[in-house]
Amino acid sequence: MTAMLGFDALDGAIGMSGAIDLLERTIAHEEAGRTSVSPKFVTEFENGVMRVLFAADAEAGYCAMKAYHNVKNVGTRYVVMLYDMNDGELLAILDGRLITDLRTGAASGVIARKVDIRGRIAVGILGSGNQARTQLEALAAVYPFERAEVYSPTAVNRERYAREMSRKLGLTVVAVDTAEAAVRGKQVVATASNARTSEPILRREWLDNCRLLCAVGNTRAKFAEIGADTFGRAAFTVVDSRHAFSEAGDLIAAAKADALSHSKRAILGEVLTGRCVLPQEGLIIFKSVGMALQDLALAARYYELLGSRKDLASPSNVASLRDRDRRSGTVESRGSAVQAAPLP
Repeated sequence: MTAMLGFDALDGAIGMSGAIDLLERTIAHEEAGRTSVSPKFVTEFENGVMRVLFAADAEAGYCAMKAYHNVKNVGTRYVVMLYDMNDGELLAILDGRLITDLRTGAASGVIARKVDIRGRIAVGILGSGNQARTQLEALAAVYPFERAEVYSPTAVNRERYAREMSRKLGLTVVAVDTAEAAVRGKQVVATASNARTSEPILRREWLDNCRLLCAVGNTRAKFAEIGADTFGRAAFTVVDSRHAFSEAGDLIAAAKADALSHSKRAILGEVLTGRCVLPQEGLIIFKSVGMALQDLALAARYYELLGSRKDLASPSNVASLRDRDRRSGTVESRGSAVQAAPLP
């Protein structure tokens, strides 16, 4: 039976610290060679775009596909399909909004645990949407905060963000009037804006005191959040996926400008497992484009927690096995069992 898990069922079932733990375990599976991960497959259509990702985790016993599409002037919808890796059964279809936001924040939490910063810190956030919220939540799960400041172009949005996140996290979050004000002097910065431009939204000179920069807002080849000069002057760059170097516009531009040295970059799993040790000083950039393996980790945990609930719809004929009855010698025809013809 396939469990149907909507947003309301998922909301609140997994906390941020638990999500960070899940990603750490799953990334270790990747470094052990037990996973398969696809790049994003992107198809543009007349009034929108569809993206599809796939991953399999042999250690966990699951595989998953996420599809999400944006329709112009409407918005974005996400769905995750979770399969049993042993027999291919479709275990669950899950709304993917919360999964996407939570795993994006949790990935920054994974790298934050590897970047030690002494004392209470100040955080700068660019963006005021859902992923800007999970970025701050993940960083608050790792570091003791002194304060956080947020900027987004629409004043009402950044002010709402400051109020809601102050209340949710029990921290002082303040809305400011410029991106520079939000960033300058902060030990940790997260960019999670929806800006669609090839011009970076922050400048290297603003990062005068920054130890960790998490850039998660842009995942498309023609856009950028941070400039090549920022990568060039960083002590080290970490990405969450090997596919990031061909997917993210800011990484592509940095590579073309010879600002992304092979000796100063690594995959997140290499840092997590100790194969790569981060420098103890200087700016660490974490560029996240997201990957289906992260979606899989959360989808599997949601399924394990919620999949047996009796109040959730569980249709029995979703993704049914096409040739199951032919292999057993019969086929179903309009509800009647008939003898199957010999297989060719």
